[in-house]
Amino acid sequence: MSSRNHSRRSHGGNSSSSRGSSHRATQSVAQLIESLNTHRINTLTELRRIERVAAGSSDEDQLAFQGPMTNAWNYYVTSHNLLNELRGLTRNYPFSSAALDDAKWRVSNDPQSNRSWNYAWLVLIKMKDDQMIESYSTREAAAPDMWGGRVPDTDEAQQLAACFSWEWNEALSQLLRHWEAPPTTTGY
Repeated sequence: MSSRNHSRRSHGGNSSSSRGSSHRATQSVAQLIESLNTHRINTLTELRRIERVAAGSSDEDQLAFQGPMTNAWNYYVTSHNLLNELRGLTRNYPFSSAALDDAKWRVSNDPQSNRSWNYAWLVLIKMKDDQMIESYSTREAAAPDMWGGRVPDTDEAQQLAACFSWEWNEALSQLLRHWEAPPTTTGY
């Protein structure tokens, strides 16, 4: 019987329901911001979900999200979560940490990098725009440590580079599909 009374109270149509809804939205925003600040959200999919929530929220909430969202994207990239996701998508030919480190360096030295708050997107789009995967796949495929210390012949290195390039580009494309539009202040 007490659960039935509870049910009536919690689903009743009184005037406090709109205040309750507003309070829940504020509480939800606060909880999302807290999860960003404590790095409990650490996958690209979850960060994008919160980014979409932030984009659809009030101006006041968007301002509240701004710093924590930017910091969460920075943490996602610098804590190796982006590399881990890339490597999860490239199990046959693990993604090059050197390529990712170079992309991060290029973004940090690019005057255009202030066009977005989203460090992960900037790094991924830098790899694509600068055709970094092709150059890193060629470089890594020719490295003697890929071949047990011996120098590979040209055909072997080209074949391995093609495998690297295909799998790494697929992973890059898959991650970039998370954005319907570039997360920029300029449109690109």
